[in-house]
Amino acid sequence: MARSFDARGEFLRLTYSHIRMYCLIMARAATTSDAFNAVAEPRRREILTYLAQHERPVGDIVTNLKIDQPSVSKHLGVLRRVGLVHMRCDGRHKYYRTNAEAIRPLHEWAATFERYWHNQLLNVKKRAEEKMSQLNSIPIPAPEKEKS
Repeated sequence: MARSFDARGEFLRLTYSHIRMYCLIMARAATTSDAFNAVAEPRRREILTYLAQHERPVGDIVTNLKIDQPSVSKHLGVLRRVGLVHMRCDGRHKYYRTNAEAIRPLHEWAATFERYWHNQLLNVKKRAEEKMSQLNSIPIPAPEKEKS
């Protein structure tokens, strides 16, 4: 195994600070960079699901999802920045609703996997039916009658 030495001839070791330097190079994408990163957080998906049916005020989201208000506001801010929700002000109240057009790319991407798994399940069903057909075609000997 080759060893590395510095200018003074001392053996070089990777310390925590060296490792941290390498980790900084591989930074994660910000959760606000696009819709896919934004919905990577489970609470945001939960909020989007809750908003899917109706426009809702922040207070309803807090109450029904049992998430504290500052967290709801933070998550709604992220969802709004990437365009997944729209906000409407009515006096001091803010109402949020989903933006179906912005959610469409997420749906289309997920649909490719839905088709894949649908085909996989059809293949499993076909193999199971073939196996059952083979098992059903094997004659089962009748039980022998007891002689009295």
